[in-house]
Amino acid sequence: MKPNLIALAILLIALCGCSKDTTVPIPSAGPNSIMEETHPLNNASKIMMEGVYKVASGADFFGDYVIVKWNRTNLSISNKDGKHFILDVGHLDTVVFLQGYWRNGYSDGTGLVQMYIPRNEGGTRILTGQGDQKIAIYGAYGKEEALPDQAFELEYLRPFSDIAKNSNFYILAHRAGGRTSDKLPVSENSIAMINYTEKLGSTGIEVDVRMSKDGVPYIYHDGDLNTRLTQKGPLAGPSENYTWAQLTTFVRLIHGEMIPTLEEALNFTIDSTLLRFVYLDMKGDVGTMAKVIPIQKLALERAQKKGRDIKIVVGIPSTDVLNDLMTYPNYTSIPSLCELSVDDVHAVNSMVWAPRWTLGTQNELVQQMHSEGRLAVCWTIDQPSWIKDYLENGIFDGLLTNFPYVVAYYHYIQ
Repeated sequence: MKPNLIALAILLIALCGCSKDTTVPIPSAGPNSIMEETHPLNNASKIMMEGVYKVASGADFFGDYVIVKWNRTNLSISNKDGKHFILDVGHLDTVVFLQGYWRNGYSDGTGLVQMYIPRNEGGTRILTGQGDQKIAIYGAYGKEEALPDQAFELEYLRPFSDIAKNSNFYILAHRAGGRTSDKLPVSENSIAMINYTEKLGSTGIEVDVRMSKDGVPYIYHDGDLNTRLTQKGPLAGPSENYTWAQLTTFVRLIHGEMIPTLEEALNFTIDSTLLRFVYLDMKGDVGTMAKVIPIQKLALERAQKKGRDIKIVVGIPSTDVLNDLMTYPNYTSIPSLCELSVDDVHAVNSMVWAPRWTLGTQNELVQQMHSEGRLAVCWTIDQPSWIKDYLENGIFDGLLTNFPYVVAYYHYIQ
C-alpha cells in the first residue's frame, strides 16, 4: 500500500472511531490530591497492611469483611460480592493516606474513596515495622464523581492464613485480564489489559490466540472484527482473512489500542508484570500450533533467563486442536492445558487439566491429577456463590474468572 493511502486509512479509523459508552468513568480526586505530597511505602510496610479487616462503618454497603492486599502497583480491597477498591497509598511523616476509587464489577456502580491511618492507630507501626498490627483505617466513600461523604472505617482483624499465603493458587483472569463488556478502562486482550489486571487481584491470565492470513499469531477473542471489540474501521468479517500488516494498519481495539502479537503479549507479561500463569486459548485453525509453540518456547526461555517463575501453556479446547498438537514433534513435552477428558490429558501429557466449572468440583479426578504431578484449574466461574463453594469445597489449583477480585476475596479470607 502506498504511504498516502496508509495515512488516509488511519485518518478514516480516527474519524469513524466508536463513541458509544464502553467504560465506567474512573472518579478522580483531581489535581489537588494530597497523594502528590506523600512518599511511597517500602515492602515491609506494605506487608504489615495486608490481611482481613472488619468493616466497622459502611458495612451496609460493603459487607462485614474485606481483604486488603497489595499488588504490583496499588493496594486492592475486595469484598464478597464484587465491590473492590483500587487505591494509591503514601505517607506523610507517620500518617498513611489512601486515595482512589471503588467499583462494583457486577454493575456500573463506582465512586471516590479517601482514607487515612492515624499515627497512633497503626501509622507508626506500619512505617517502622515494629509492634502489633492493630490498624484502623478511617475515611469516606462517595458515589460517581461526588465527594466522599459516606463514612467508611476498617479495623484489622487478622493476617492471611498460611493456606492463603503459601499456596500456589492461581487467580486467572479471562481475556488477558478482563472483558471489554465489563466497561473496564482498557480493552480486553490488549497489552494495556495485561498491565492493568493485577490491580484486580489477578495472578495469571488467559489470552485468545488466533493467526493472521500470513501466519502471525495474535490475541483477539471473537471470530469477526466487530464494534463490540474494535473501533469502527474499514475492515470487517473474520480477522484471520487479513494479513498482519492490514490488522495493524486498519484495526484499533475499543479503547484505541493495537491488537498485539502473541510474542508481544508474552514478552510484556514476562518483562513488566508479576503474573505467574499464561493460558493460551487456541482459537485458530489447524496449523496454528506449529506457529505458536516456537513462540511459547522462546518466551519460556526468556522467563528462565530473567528468573521468572511463570507457566505458559498452550490450551486444548477441542479434538481438532488436540489432533493439531499431536502432529507436532515431541508433542508430549510441550507444556499444555487440556480442557477435554483425563484420557486426553494423558494422551498428550498435559501439564494442566482444565474442566469447565459446570461439571462440579470433581475432587477425586483433581486428586488424581495431583498424584500424577499435574495441576488442575477450572473455567470460567463468575458467580460469587459458586466461587465460594469451589474454594471452600474444591481442591483446584486455580480458577479462571471474569471477576478476579471476587476469587481473591474468597481465597485470601480462608
